Amino acid sequence: MDSSVLSAATRSSDPGPVSPASVNSPVPPHVAVGAVRVRRGRLSLEPRPLHRGGSWPDGVSPVLAWEEVLAADATDELPTVVVLGGISAGRHVADTDRRGWWSEIVGPGKAVDLAAYRVLSFDYLGGNGESTGPRFGGAETSAWPSVDSQDQAAALVQLLDALGVTRLRAVVGASYGGAVALAFGEHHGARVDQLVVISAAHRSHPVTTAYRTLQRRVVREALRWHEAGTGLRWARGLAMVGYRTPEEFAARFDGEPIRVEDGYRFPVEDYLEARGEAFAQTFDPLAFLALSESLDLHRVDPARIHVATDLVGITSDQIVPLADLESLRRSLAGPARLRVLASLYGHDAFLKEVAAVTGILRSILTAEREVV
Repeated sequence: MDSSVLSAATRSSDPGPVSPASVNSPVPPHVAVGAVRVRRGRLSLEPRPLHRGGSWPDGVSPVLAWEEVLAADATDELPTVVVLGGISAGRHVADTDRRGWWSEIVGPGKAVDLAAYRVLSFDYLGGNGESTGPRFGGAETSAWPSVDSQDQAAALVQLLDALGVTRLRAVVGASYGGAVALAFGEHHGARVDQLVVISAAHRSHPVTTAYRTLQRRVVREALRWHEAGTGLRWARGLAMVGYRTPEEFAARFDGEPIRVEDGYRFPVEDYLEARGEAFAQTFDPLAFLALSESLDLHRVDPARIHVATDLVGITSDQIVPLADLESLRRSLAGPARLRVLASLYGHDAFLKEVAAVTGILRSILTAEREVV
């Protein structure tokens, strides 16, 4: 294992159980934090050509920030499961010294059991975390290359090589993470036993691309007027209309409008503004543009995916319609199953339906495979 390209996480502003270390330090050790052990690092990637033909700007050496976690009393010989989420998710999947974005699903005794698996994740290239992306340095968006799901999968391969992981038990991906899982399965299927893909398909549906195109135009126009926060707030509000369902909106926001100075204010506006404000407070506009585009650039050929794949679709998902997952299941070259979850929460069901998702994941990760 070549550990010379690894460094302990992170910046001095990133508190955690692992003390900052210089670049090119060895693989950091695990550190106990309550019921888990965690280690973090930053991997200097080889600047290989990107899938869409671009290259990193002059002077930029791409870096991938990663985290690995397992139960405190677990053996070091546990198989590895990679867990990846949506564009808002990062490498902190389970609760450690900070809140994990999927901590109700990943942890000791949970659906992805840290007593049975070590869980590895990373911040997406181009995104809002510590990996290389356009948010560093404040560069113009045009100076940054387009990065798609294939590039994220290629970066994961470099990380596995650096950590000495020859084969994964599974890649579990939800939303954008599911797209990356499929890309990994297409090009690196020999290195994983199983893919678990939640609310992601082989390509972006055209109506979903339409949603996101408008969101990106809002943000770009706001950037022109130096109002990036305003752009992100409205882009996120538009996104929430697609993420959730008409049934949920009817149940929560079917009240009477209130007369205000410049017209009427409707009950749903408070919700959309609150979600937009929370997003704008935590997400960089350039990172949003990069990963939003990456979602729409995602393409895989299902006929080239031979690894066993479990798909999870949501009946009410407006972003990844169930019909796309049914088509994907029929087209996959390897053993494939599709499990369907009914939910009021649409595309966000993988975050909101904890009990149902727990049951599905436990069944998938522990069941004997049957070819469907």
